Amino acid sequence: MARGPQSRADVQVFAEITAIGQLARNRIERALPRGMSYAQFMTLVHLARDGAATGPAVLARAFQLTKGAMTNTLHRLEAQGYIAVEGHEGDGRRKRVAITDKGLAAHREALAATRPATEALRKRFSNDDFAAALPFLGDLRSWLDANR
Repeated sequence: MARGPQSRADVQVFAEITAIGQLARNRIERALPRGMSYAQFMTLVHLARDGAATGPAVLARAFQLTKGAMTNTLHRLEAQGYIAVEGHEGDGRRKRVAITDKGLAAHREALAATRPATEALRKRFSNDDFAAALPFLGDLRSWLDANR
């Protein structure tokens, strides 16, 4: 009996990851405050979590985006007053990106808006369920990252 690619576990894993990523993104996007994109939200999450100013190139690498795509997101966030983009002290060609107080407030508002979706997920799946998935997913991401 011939077995097609859909029977291979590796193909199925990537199909599941793709579907999960799209479903999760859609769920978050529907909950975000009006005018905030998923890319903007994730950038605010990163900057709020890190706390320190960072460069656009570092952010682009963190999100696996081109510098142009990241620059577009940063321009939109800056226009809304959520971030400040300033010249780097030691190198005038480089920029530093920092979240503003207004950006922190927008971050808190967006987290509050997405909380019902995340709480529904936590009611269905335990912390142990999520923890059990992490070793494989982390190893897979690390391998893919190292073998670009």
